[in-house]
Amino acid sequence: MTSSRRLLIMAPIIILVGSFLGGFYGPDGPGVAVAASEDEIRNSVRSFTSLYDVVEQHFAEPLDPDKAIYRGAIPGMLRTLDPHSAFFDPRDYQLLREDQRGHYSGVGMRVGGRNNKTIVIEIFTGAPAYKSGLRPGDVIVSVNGKSTEGLATPEVADLLKGQRGTHVRVSVMREGHSEPLVFDVVRDEISRKSVPDAYWIRPGIAYLNIQQFNENTSREVDENLRRLGEANIKGLLLDLRQNPGGLLNEGVEVASRFLQKGQTVVTHRGRASAEKPYTVKHGANGYDYPIVVLVDRSSASAAEIVAGALQDHDRAWIIGENTFGKGLVQTVYPLAENTGLALTTAKYYTPSGRLIQRDYSSMSFFDYYSRKNTDTQNHQDVKMTDAGRAVYGGGGIAPDEKMPPPKLGRFQIELERKYAFFTFTSKYFGGRKDVSLPKAWEPDQATMAEFHQFLLNEGIEFTEAEFAESHDWLRSRLKREIYATAFSPDEAARIAVEVDPAVGKAIDSLPKAKALLESARKLIVQRVSK
Repeated sequence: MTSSRRLLIMAPIIILVGSFLGGFYGPDGPGVAVAASEDEIRNSVRSFTSLYDVVEQHFAEPLDPDKAIYRGAIPGMLRTLDPHSAFFDPRDYQLLREDQRGHYSGVGMRVGGRNNKTIVIEIFTGAPAYKSGLRPGDVIVSVNGKSTEGLATPEVADLLKGQRGTHVRVSVMREGHSEPLVFDVVRDEISRKSVPDAYWIRPGIAYLNIQQFNENTSREVDENLRRLGEANIKGLLLDLRQNPGGLLNEGVEVASRFLQKGQTVVTHRGRASAEKPYTVKHGANGYDYPIVVLVDRSSASAAEIVAGALQDHDRAWIIGENTFGKGLVQTVYPLAENTGLALTTAKYYTPSGRLIQRDYSSMSFFDYYSRKNTDTQNHQDVKMTDAGRAVYGGGGIAPDEKMPPPKLGRFQIELERKYAFFTFTSKYFGGRKDVSLPKAWEPDQATMAEFHQFLLNEGIEFTEAEFAESHDWLRSRLKREIYATAFSPDEAARIAVEVDPAVGKAIDSLPKAKALLESARKLIVQRVSK
């Protein structure tokens, strides 16, 4: 290995070791005081370098430096800290920045692995792939003449990306065609909304879904509410389910537009940083319609900050499941060779002072992420909302009203596990040149019979009683999957929302949100008048 290559590889290690022992210099200025002498740091780096030399010279197979460092040494060290500190190799760091920015240059589709093949899973509405005629279910066999056989899904995704205005030839196999279809796609800037278009789910009741928090989220929320006409909103359903979080500042901005000027949204503090409260700068501009927030076990980080702030200030009624419980602040530090480090530097606390983070000290990281019991909470960490309601820390945000997702039966789980609806839809449109359907199309008896025969042909075991009992669910899932191809993924998502029991429960809970808001307002007036 050349000296220059060795220095490039060792640079992240040296930075990491020096940072852990001596404190970071991050975006907020100098870190903690030096906790170890320069000699200790130098000795630690020297020990690692010696160990690396031995492995490099004597291991039975040639050593892959990137694998040894990026996938071995650094992640291994971070795993001794907490579940959320993470190292990003060049590809992962690029993906992180794309997620934060909300855009990238490519063809505009999501691909995934199925049966050792790379399949088109979703086509983004209006993207180059959409305009070219590619469809969900297409099997990608080559990109610019390079076979996808043996390539992992991320490798195929990288081949599809490229500079805006450049051409990429995508060859696919499609149901109903014996030969590959070739599409010449011109790459473009792909914007991924973090907030799909909001709409009226009932007269006067708006539905707004935030999928993540990137650099555009607060602006997209503002644009959606302005487009609907915020003065006409009598109640808002704010859906934060499956939202993994994202940028802290964007979460603060979203929560702020529903709160009053001067109220606290969140506070964070850590060993190397002073306590920092984030307060509302402008406020709700006079809008005080009731809000119901939907959360689930996958709502995390910035999503929990929003839900926690609205709950602590009695501004919204929360329904669903306990949220994930991620209350650790990660600061992202750029490192050498286009790599990055997300290091936990502080903890989040809701306005009432409760800690969002779940305890992870007595379990493996696998158990932490795949937990079965979501109702954990620390009864020693009890706080009060503005109206005097008890809330607890240590277990994410507990909803005001429990609404677990509906449990699927054996037959339904089997269909989802085997991607039956997706595969049927690919076959359903396979030989057609035109995938359009009439507006308000519904699966009729003939479609259901065709789906029934498809299941038999696929060897999926079920009884006629199971098929009959699941008939309404089957029609709804089938309609949703077919709409994703015939219309758009957004239309498919809207179909899912219309029949979602949690959404129906949220609509019914709007009077509770209104009563909570009025009660909190009265209590605040009473306190001020004393």
